Parts: sequence; C-alpha cells; structure tokens
Amino acid sequence: MPSKSILEQKQQIVADLAELMKNSASGVLVNYQGITVEDDTKMRKALREAGVKYMVQKNTLTGRACDEAGLQDMKPYLNGMTAIAIGVEDAIAPAKVLKEYADKIESFTILAGYLDGAVVDAKTVNALADIPSKEVLIAKFLGSIQSPLYGLAYALKAVADKDGESAPAEEAASAEA
Repeated sequence: MPSKSILEQKQQIVADLAELMKNSASGVLVNYQGITVEDDTKMRKALREAGVKYMVQKNTLTGRACDEAGLQDMKPYLNGMTAIAIGVEDAIAPAKVLKEYADKIESFTILAGYLDGAVVDAKTVNALADIPSKEVLIAKFLGSIQSPLYGLAYALKAVADKDGESAPAEEAASAEA
C-alpha cells in the first residue's frame, strides 16, 4: 500500500491533469514508442513553441483524469507507452505537431484525441492536423475578397482615365465650333 504522501501526490497529478483537460481546446494521445531522444527533444520544443502541454503519465493516472474530465472513451487507448499533448488555446496545434512526427517515425502513432469535450479517433485527429493554420486561412480569405476589389478598382480607374481623356477632346471640338 502506498504511503499517504505518495497517494496525495498521485491524487494531485490526477486532479491537475483532469482540470487541464477540462479547460483545454483539444488533446491528442500518442504511443511514443520508438522515438529517439533527439526527435523527442525537437518535438517537445515544437510543442512548447505552439503552446501545447505534453506529458507522460502512468496510464492509470491518465485514465482517472479522463474519468474526472468526462472523457472516459479515451481509456481504451491507454495501453503501452502513451503520452498526451494538450492544446490549451489552439485546438489544431497538438495534432499538427504530433502528426509531423507520426509521419516521420513509423512506431510513433496517434491513438486518439478529444476536441471540445468529445473523444475523436486517430483518423479525425489526422484530418484536424491537415487544416491550414489560422493565419493561412485568414490570408486566403483576405486574398479572395481583395481580388474582386482590385478588379473593381482597375475598372474604375480605366473608366476615370477614359472619361478624363475624352473631356479635353470634347473641349477642343467645342472650341473649334
């Protein structure tokens, strides 16, 4: 039987993880088996830079946190060497970074995830990772609305130039008459 202090530490880990899961935009559960220390270090850095919290906990503790967070459907995926990446604000960031490593490392696999409190499968996480970033979407949107405006501006300029050229010719014609 674990000592009281160890039990309290584990309960605190579960409570903190559950609270983080409840208040996050999304999370991705991975099997990190086969990743080298070098790749793991690079991946953790990329996750930190993207504002993602990445942690390795015992599956039993993660499972209890899932129960507390209302994500019980993630528990069947908690087998083997698992880690969880939690996107506090950006729902796509964990999926994007982890998919990059899952594509490079054969044994590193995305198992499942959650989005807005609902558990999703690996296929959905991968589809989420393929969504362009917010900045790219905004740029595409602005580009699409600017294109017709530029066309209109050129058309108006052409009309103004045409009207401007005909005015001196008309004045000359009326002066001669």
